[in-house]
Amino acid sequence: MKPDSKIYVAGHRGLVGSALMRTLRDKGHTNFVTRTHAELDLTSQAAVDAFFERGKPDYVFLAAAKVGGIHANNTYPAEFIRDNLAIQINIIHAAYQNNVKRLLFLGSSCIYPKLAPQPMKEEHLLTSELEPTNRPYALAKIAGIEMCWAYNRQYKTQYLAVMPTNLYGPGDNYHPENSHVIPALIRRFHEAKLANAPSVTVWGTGTPRREFLYSEDMADACVYLMSLPDEQFVPLLGQDRNDGLAPLMNIGAGHDLTIRELAEMVKGVVGYQGMIEFDSTKPDGTPRKLMDVGRLNAMGWKAHTAMQNGLAVAYQDFIASNAYS
Repeated sequence: MKPDSKIYVAGHRGLVGSALMRTLRDKGHTNFVTRTHAELDLTSQAAVDAFFERGKPDYVFLAAAKVGGIHANNTYPAEFIRDNLAIQINIIHAAYQNNVKRLLFLGSSCIYPKLAPQPMKEEHLLTSELEPTNRPYALAKIAGIEMCWAYNRQYKTQYLAVMPTNLYGPGDNYHPENSHVIPALIRRFHEAKLANAPSVTVWGTGTPRREFLYSEDMADACVYLMSLPDEQFVPLLGQDRNDGLAPLMNIGAGHDLTIRELAEMVKGVVGYQGMIEFDSTKPDGTPRKLMDVGRLNAMGWKAHTAMQNGLAVAYQDFIASNAYS
């Protein structure tokens, strides 16, 4: 990508999209085309087609998605599969029709089987059953990967899917019911601190292990991949019909911790002094989710933000956002 290449970041106001925008600007990119949800309904094929025909972006980062934690996935399964499929189909096909040079499709680590070998490698995709609590969302994302792969094989497009691990950072969703685990814990511990509550209850047993990546690190990895020269980028795309590996790249920190350890860390960052209790009647989800990032590391990229530092920034962002008021 050149500094003046026209770049479309779908979902530029979200956790992922806003990090991508900041990183791209920091690296000297200046030519952006963006639309808010109110300005462009990405689930509308006609609206997306018209936008691409007018805007003609050179590069696309597909970060727009309907996302949420276990509660949201259990409550709104129809929306999670319907909206995500529609967004992906519309943008990927419009990118092809309008000769987009490269597209980066952002998925989620939940595409991997519930009991996948750890750490999870790209080739573990579709090797056994998914985690039931977020299967509709996972299947939508898997369909997006397959669509990128199909277009690469048939039309020689340059569409790469990346699977970030669990993300956190500025611009996160702090909704009391529909947020992911880190923003949910930040909000819960902060509210408990303000109320001088004696304890905070965390869903599950606290034993599952999870990997977390600071959103700015994720964005840096995405821009790094999209900026690779053709001789490094094209082999990742699965354009060869005889190549069994999907156009897929894991992005992660390469290490994990238990939910109990995470809760203690967030508690310390927030400054809450009470007790932590675990509600074992609530679902734990997948026992462990650790990404194998060996391929990306071998290409020259590694995460660099210590979790304690990232959580401190995320907490200050939560305070500044007045999300709790």
